[in-house]
Amino acid sequence: MSKKKRLSQLFPFSLRDFLLSIAIFFCAVECCSFFRLAESSDGFATPVFILAVLLISRFTSGYLFGLVASLLGVICVNYIFTYPYLSLNFTLSGYPLSFLSFFMVSIITSTLTTQAKQQEKLRMENEKEKMRANLLRSVSHDIRTPLTSIVGATSTILDNPSLPPAEQKELLEDVRSDAQWLIQVVENLLSITRIGSDQANIKKEPEAAEEILGEAVRKFRKRYPQVPVEVCAPQELLLVPMDPILIEQVLSNLLENAVLHGKSVSRIQVAVQREEGWARFSVADDGQGIAPDVLPRLFDGTLKHSETPSGDGKRNMGLGLSVCLAIVRAHGGTMEAQNLDRGAEFTFRLPL
Repeated sequence: MSKKKRLSQLFPFSLRDFLLSIAIFFCAVECCSFFRLAESSDGFATPVFILAVLLISRFTSGYLFGLVASLLGVICVNYIFTYPYLSLNFTLSGYPLSFLSFFMVSIITSTLTTQAKQQEKLRMENEKEKMRANLLRSVSHDIRTPLTSIVGATSTILDNPSLPPAEQKELLEDVRSDAQWLIQVVENLLSITRIGSDQANIKKEPEAAEEILGEAVRKFRKRYPQVPVEVCAPQELLLVPMDPILIEQVLSNLLENAVLHGKSVSRIQVAVQREEGWARFSVADDGQGIAPDVLPRLFDGTLKHSETPSGDGKRNMGLGLSVCLAIVRAHGGTMEAQNLDRGAEFTFRLPL
């Protein structure tokens, strides 16, 4: 990385950060002016400007505006809010040490705040990379079984023209099932690509929650007509900022997981409701529930085939759920799972 590019990353300039810094600094000056009218002492200005430096460092990018705010804060405190007013004077007893201390505290505050932001950004990027690596590792292993099954079934039909129609139909149904699962895998991969790409930010628009629920359930019923699904939605229109395609995929994954891993599932309930400042979506079933030792690792994409109860050798519960969690987090939401008295419930919340 060139020195110029490195400096541009450490000290980026943007109009948004510039205007935000001016606004925060102006508020600090106004607050100190008000305090000076109400209080005869001069000690109030230093903590106010340290707070301003902290806020500027927190809400702007890089070190530039935080360091500039530190320097301007020292000048303002000395020139405007310290006797003798409207003059720079560092010669009075105790002033040099006091203002040097203020300047150093401001710089350290700015630096630590910026470093904390950069570390958090790095941590989130590492989580994305880990999630995508887990997904790709799972997919590379998982797709071999259904592809082998598809090739085997079609080869059997082609090599045996006299095969009874009933057996041909059974083989073709297996091919369709495996192909549908592969389509779901591709959709998951595309979702992860969208979430992990800096150029493809999620676009959230207010969408009617019950319509997204209805569409996900409609598609589910086409694939699993034998499983009853109950839909519960509020009577009033609930508009939720979301990417409708991605949230529909989350619901589809949860519905499919309920059937594939619940074993004895005979009924599924899908619901959405307003919960304070959130929209709470839930998918509950009456199946066998989730093994307690599996619960802590449900969403990290690391579950092995031997740990998932489906037993079909190709469907990994952790694969779909890690994608679901990534999508929900990208929307600023949370996700969790729990066992009920009978069955399990998956819940995710999206901010309103």
